[in-house]
Amino acid sequence: MMVVSPVLVIKTDDSHVGVRARFYDDFAEHNIVLNSVITYWWANNLPPAVKFLELFDSVIKRTVNEIMPHKTLDLKYEVTANQTLEYASEIKINLISVVADNVGFKIDGGSISLKGIRKVEDDFEEKEFNATFDQSIDTPDIVLKKYKEMKNR
Repeated sequence: MMVVSPVLVIKTDDSHVGVRARFYDDFAEHNIVLNSVITYWWANNLPPAVKFLELFDSVIKRTVNEIMPHKTLDLKYEVTANQTLEYASEIKINLISVVADNVGFKIDGGSISLKGIRKVEDDFEEKEFNATFDQSIDTPDIVLKKYKEMKNR
């Protein structure tokens, strides 16, 4: 018997990052519209690279929960940037693994590159930033219950 793994597909173009989870005939999809979120972060003086990673985590979490309600999502990815995350204007993310309650997802297109996400000053100094993030994100019980109810309709 062949075991079918759920699949997480990340698609990017200049204007958005799409996150799609699929398991058998079931799928969920969400898009991050880059211009609007980046404009918001700029207007509120928030660090775009940091904020993008937080948003990316939560969009993956939500997308996976819609097809496979789970308590714990483990995400692992490498991040490279042209400065510390607070100040970076370019960021590359390479998604290494996505696991929902011990069920591993096959990753399709796990690399994202964002450029010009922050306006840089003339004295901007490039520094190579490299880190691996190992996130473990729990779904609150009340939220998990709602996802399970949605799933069982």
